[in-house]
Amino acid sequence: MTLKKVLTVAGSDSGAGAGIQADLKTFAAMGVYGVSALTAITAQNTVGVTGVHAIPPEFVAKQISALFEDMEIAAVKTGMLANTGIIEAVCEQFVRFNAVNIVVDPVIIATSGDLLMDDRVENFLWAVRNRLIPLAHIVTPNIPEAEILTGREITGPEDMKAAAIDLQSLGAPNVVIKGGHLENGDTVVDLLFDGSEFYEYTGKRVSTRNTHGTGCTFAAAVATGLALGRNIREAVRDAKNYVSYALEHSYSVGLGGGPPNHFAGFGRLGDDGV
Repeated sequence: MTLKKVLTVAGSDSGAGAGIQADLKTFAAMGVYGVSALTAITAQNTVGVTGVHAIPPEFVAKQISALFEDMEIAAVKTGMLANTGIIEAVCEQFVRFNAVNIVVDPVIIATSGDLLMDDRVENFLWAVRNRLIPLAHIVTPNIPEAEILTGREITGPEDMKAAAIDLQSLGAPNVVIKGGHLENGDTVVDLLFDGSEFYEYTGKRVSTRNTHGTGCTFAAAVATGLALGRNIREAVRDAKNYVSYALEHSYSVGLGGGPPNHFAGFGRLGDDGV
């Protein structure tokens, strides 16, 4: 059996709820072979982040080149990139190897509220906007990340559309803004913009504190869908379905917010994404 290979370039979560651990679980559950390039080690649990140790950019590049030289990578997902040096190294390797189906999860702040970078914020954001996003096939920010990247306050659907247009203008052909931070009662609406049309994905809000790593999981699921040949609308739909089901079956593993259950829907998603 030949499995599609999907690469995650992200940080390690010692609590295994987010980061490369969440990505690799998602890849396995959705039927692809996951490989990883580690960008940082975090001291982290369900309560918060107590330390970040960035990997030297040249070693991040070495990990990526080792994988591309050996395998055909069908999609790439980026998560925590701790500083501008790492962003530059990652982008250079993507260009060198003509990486395809790049999904950029612009990780800036952890679910706990902790900053996930060891660099000056303005330098970091410049590199994300001007180096990383132009290489992406799709960018997947949540509301706070979209606000930081665009400088635009987002309080409703029209603001989400305006922010998506702003982000798409940076060079990524597709943008999905996750709407979980908006107060919409019992529903959550994610918005996809493909450069010409807007598509809304509406789902039931899951009442749980176990949301640690949902952004990582969503982006990894989108990358998986693209690797499996789904178009962008199908990949986003499947990712939303996957995360929603995982949240419905989430569990607590510590004193704080636990992760979604990545394997709750193992084998559940078919060609129709349900």
